Amino acid sequence: MPSSPPPPPIVAVVGPTASGKTALSLDLAEALGGEIVNTDAMQVYRGMDIGTAKLPLAERRGIPHHLLDTLEVRDPATVAEFQGWAREVIASLRARGATPVLVGGSALYTRAILDRFEFPGTDPAVRARLEVELAEVGSPALHARLCELDPVAAERIEVENGRRVVRALEVIEITGAPFSASLPVQEYVDPHTVQLGVAIDREVLEGRIEARVRRMFDDGLLAEVERLLGEGLAEGRTAALAIGYRQATAVLAGEMTTDEAIERTVIATRQFARRQLAWWRNDPRITWLAYDDPDLVAKALETVRGIRAAGRRW
Repeated sequence: MPSSPPPPPIVAVVGPTASGKTALSLDLAEALGGEIVNTDAMQVYRGMDIGTAKLPLAERRGIPHHLLDTLEVRDPATVAEFQGWAREVIASLRARGATPVLVGGSALYTRAILDRFEFPGTDPAVRARLEVELAEVGSPALHARLCELDPVAAERIEVENGRRVVRALEVIEITGAPFSASLPVQEYVDPHTVQLGVAIDREVLEGRIEARVRRMFDDGLLAEVERLLGEGLAEGRTAALAIGYRQATAVLAGEMTTDEAIERTVIATRQFARRQLAWWRNDPRITWLAYDDPDLVAKALETVRGIRAAGRRW
């Protein structure tokens, strides 16, 4: 009896923000008969469009997109929840023969979906105590403590992301081990997986980031944030942390000028891009392709199809 054909691959497009992942993911989805699965932590929020560089519906080439606009800005979202949502979507797509093409800027979310990653437990009392401390002393103080206890985790967590800092400190306290020890291991849950990285020169990337941030403010980010504040953005434990949205909120509160907000958003985005690269630079499974290679799409498809043809890899 002939063996059944292998399932469609899981394709993940990774790389720093503003490197060109979105265009490549659309090209791959078209060529592979696939659909897009968002892995950006902030694009799940309805109304957070300009500041997250969410692709407008008219530019999606008719390709279905999943895990976009599924939550309100007041709703919290955890990596564990996102892992479950994404794996369910991926399983559904593959069951009907469609190739899931994952794309987004949240490196931890992508790794949590692709790799073996069991989440440590939680202790409500420890969490509550740390959250009280967060409110009293602020995220930078707790982040400084994390730097001492687990510098690897601290490097990967933004100083102002108090929620993730608290979670890291909680895990360290209840397990007695570094939080970084609980991060995903480099072992795919499903071997039918390939990661394609978009490589781009740092100088070019930084210029693109600045241009993107300025365009966001020109396109109405302040008005978007003002509307979202009316919908509860400031109370959102996840959405309120988004880069650009914090700075725009400060402008609306009279705490900084628009020019200052643009400058700080550019700096924060560049720092975020460096943290993204820290996740990926040591992953030998990623095939890196130059962002400006005229044969970028062809080489990406060759990688996907070549791995699929080599049954020993799968």
